[in-house]
Amino acid sequence: MSFRKITGLFGMLVCVFVALVSFSACSKDDDDAGPGESNDYYFKATFNGKALDFTHTAKFQGGGNDGRWEHIVISGHEARYPTDGSPFPPSYDIELWRVGGNIGAGKYESALEEEMISRYAIQTNSGTLVYNTLTDGDNFTLNIESISDKGIRGTFGGTIRNSAGAAIEVKDGSFNLPYDELVNP
Repeated sequence: MSFRKITGLFGMLVCVFVALVSFSACSKDDDDAGPGESNDYYFKATFNGKALDFTHTAKFQGGGNDGRWEHIVISGHEARYPTDGSPFPPSYDIELWRVGGNIGAGKYESALEEEMISRYAIQTNSGTLVYNTLTDGDNFTLNIESISDKGIRGTFGGTIRNSAGAAIEVKDGSFNLPYDELVNP
């Protein structure tokens, strides 16, 4: 092979390499990312005016038949699990069932959904104090903006109560979690 052919071939390879590197550096903006397609995962809300972050050990799980979402759970804790034997940090979850149906993007209200619950559990040395959705006229709303096998994103809010009737107003709730992947373990 002549020197001219070798340098021409080398020049062509360099051009192809530069083009490949240039195209691979392009990516879509995280603002346009679907659920679970961003590293900006969160699960947060205000409870009676206090901002809480449940992104510790947060997870979106779900399942169903024939590619449908018949059951979803979004859950997390306020802090990491203790290593000193003290009680677990408070946890929060939202669960929705639609057996035989399909949970898709849309608005879901506890007043209309028989199998929807929002739970806030506070662990103490003497037991667990649970606040949840009750059917006494309070309403809790879950807005799913997008849901896929990549993750889920949306908003939530409403009223949850303990068995004594004490209420917590949940406001400004939002989440973006990957599917079946533990965030901040």
